[in-house]
Amino acid sequence: MTNLHINGRVWLEAQERFFGIGRMELLERIQRTGSINQAAKEMKMSYKRAWELVQSMNSQADAPLVSTQTGGERGGGASVTEEGLKYLTYYRGLQERFQRFLAEEVNHLPV
Repeated sequence: MTNLHINGRVWLEAQERFFGIGRMELLERIQRTGSINQAAKEMKMSYKRAWELVQSMNSQADAPLVSTQTGGERGGGASVTEEGLKYLTYYRGLQERFQRFLAEEVNHLPV
């Protein structure tokens, strides 16, 4: 088979899945929009699911990755914390290294 390629995913786990490509995208969109709801809409995900993912990350991390503010005169909002930015930076680098690893492994296929 000459058209073989290698594919895979990498994520971080603690008690359960902690951080992966989908959660990275969610945090990036929260960072850009300032809203869990807007981030969820952009990802075609329910607000409930996005909120569950945020809660899961926040409860597993040493410090919250997302900070939320309840509505008021100007409405609520969400922001990615310094801890969240650290994980975004680390995971982006991990993804790059992982993709390079997969690309290199293709050279070792027995074809």
